[in-house]
Amino acid sequence: MKPRILVVDDEPQIQRFLRPALEASEFEVETADTAAMAKRLAATRAPALIVLDLGLPDGDGKEVIETVRAFSTVPIIVLSAREQEVEKIAALDAGANDYMEKPFGIGELLARIRVALRQTEAAPVIAPLQHFGPIALDRDRRLVTSNDKLVHLTPKEYDLLCLLADNVGRVVTHATALQRLWGPAHRDDAQYLRVLVGQLRAKLGTEGAGLITNEAGVGYRLAED
Repeated sequence: MKPRILVVDDEPQIQRFLRPALEASEFEVETADTAAMAKRLAATRAPALIVLDLGLPDGDGKEVIETVRAFSTVPIIVLSAREQEVEKIAALDAGANDYMEKPFGIGELLARIRVALRQTEAAPVIAPLQHFGPIALDRDRRLVTSNDKLVHLTPKEYDLLCLLADNVGRVVTHATALQRLWGPAHRDDAQYLRVLVGQLRAKLGTEGAGLITNEAGVGYRLAED
C-alpha cells in the first residue's frame, strides 16, 4: 500500500504542484485547505506524513501541530513562507519534525519526506547500541566510544548525546534541549547549551564533532552518518 501524504495548504497552486510530484513518487495524496479539515483528516485518515503550511484561513498551523501531537507521532514537515527564526523555532517546539521555507525545491522536499519516513520506521525501538559514524553509544553500559576509544563524558554531556541520538537527523531546538537537560527555568539560557555542546564536541574528536551540526538560531542536529 502506498504511504499517504496529507498536504495542508490553502494555496490551490501549491496543491496542484505537489499532488502530481508526490503521486509520481508513489505516494497517495490527501489535501486540506483549512486547519479544521487538517485536524479531522489527520485523525481519521492516518496519514504517513503531513506537509503543513502555517498560514491557514481559520487558524495557525502551529495549532494543528499541537492538536495532532496529542494523539499521533506522524512526521510533520512545515512548508511556510514565514522566514522569521522565531516562527521556525515555535513550529519545531510545537512538534514539527522539519521546516522548509517557500519557495522550495520539490527534489529537496521529497528527500526530506523520505528521511522522515525512514526515521518513523526506525522509531519504535531505540537500540541499546547505536553507531553514528565513528561514535558508538552503548546505553546498557552508559559507555561512549569514538573511533573505538573510550570517551569520558559528564552526566550532562552523556544526556545531551542521548537526546541528540533519540532525534537523529532531526533538529533539537535550543528550548527543548535546555528544558530537558536543566528544566523549565532555563529554557532561555542558551549559553549553557552552547558551552555543553562545545565540551561534547571536543571530547568526541574531529570526526565525531563534525556529526553535531548547528542550525543557526534554532538548535542542533546529530547526523545519521
